[in-house]
Order: sequence, then structure tokens, then C-alpha cells
Amino acid sequence: MESNEGTLFASVGMTGVIQLTVVLVCVVLAWWCLQKFRFDLFMKEPRSLQGKMLHVFLSVVIGYQTAKFIFDYILWARMMKYIAL
Repeated sequence: MESNEGTLFASVGMTGVIQLTVVLVCVVLAWWCLQKFRFDLFMKEPRSLQGKMLHVFLSVVIGYQTAKFIFDYILWARMMKYIAL
């Protein structure tokens, strides 16, 4: 019984590490993509503290939603094997 619990905990832990890594990679990619976005068209002072914070928040929101889509897509793809034709 101990071996099964250890394997389960290791599996849950590894899933957490993978998900954390994917989310961080997506946030970094969103940050990188937003570097070319012209915030000066929408803000008076895009280099101000508020402009930088908006850049950070947008990166987190876009990155998280992208990672969530990836995880959902993988889950949906794994569910496809239960379709009975």
C-alpha cells in the first residue's frame, strides 16, 4: 500500500511541476510577444509604473489562459478514447 501512495504522490508532484513550467513558459512567451505591442497608442505614458504593471498583468493573463487552453486540449484529446462508435 505504501508503494502505491508514493507513486501517486510522485505522479501528482510531477504533474504540478509540468503545469507550473508550462504556465511560466507561456507567460514568458506572452511577455516576449507584448514587447512589440504599441502601448503608446492607448496610454499617455507607457513607460510609467502603471504602464509596466499593465504589461506584466497582460502577460500573466494571456500566458495563463494559453496554458489553460493547452491543458484543456490535452484533457479533451485523452477523453476521445472513450467515444463509443
